[in-house]
Amino acid sequence: MKTNMTKAVLIAALFGISLGAKAQSSKGPGADGIKLSIGAETGLSTGNFKDTHKANFGGSVQADIPVANQFYVNVNAGYVDYFGKNNLSGTGISAPDIHVLPVMAGLKYFPVGKLYVQADAGAAFALNKGSVGYAKSTAFLYVPQAGYEFQLGGKSFIDAGIRYEGTTSFNGNTAYGKINQVGLRVAYGLGL
Repeated sequence: MKTNMTKAVLIAALFGISLGAKAQSSKGPGADGIKLSIGAETGLSTGNFKDTHKANFGGSVQADIPVANQFYVNVNAGYVDYFGKNNLSGTGISAPDIHVLPVMAGLKYFPVGKLYVQADAGAAFALNKGSVGYAKSTAFLYVPQAGYEFQLGGKSFIDAGIRYEGTTSFNGNTAYGKINQVGLRVAYGLGL
């Protein structure tokens, strides 16, 4: 499963890069160059996940590759630490932090000016599956997002987006082992 998920993410990324290269060579509408951003991410846990983990913090790198007028293919990778709660339900037991490496690709669309909607999918790799009791180290990850790019001058910008992140379970078909959160990504970006 891990190998197949990794291959699927890599194929999607290569497909996006090849589409971006074609768009760049044609210089059609919206082909204003590849945009790179590096940012911080944080969020609050939702669903069953909030019973054991309160919040998270991490970072990511993203490339947006123009493919058509106002459409971009993007690839994103990062690191997120989900903070476990202390003294779960008064038991004195603490949930361990979960360290995740998300890798995903998706589409970004600008319907009006610098306002965008984005949908990504990929794989979430639990880097410490043994210490958190997960049966699998990989889960499917999906991330819808809406945001705005604030121009700073020249080709630089601040990308601020609100997102929902969810995974399939790291423990088979059980609700335990799913990561769900509402989050915020704020990134510094630069057009190439």
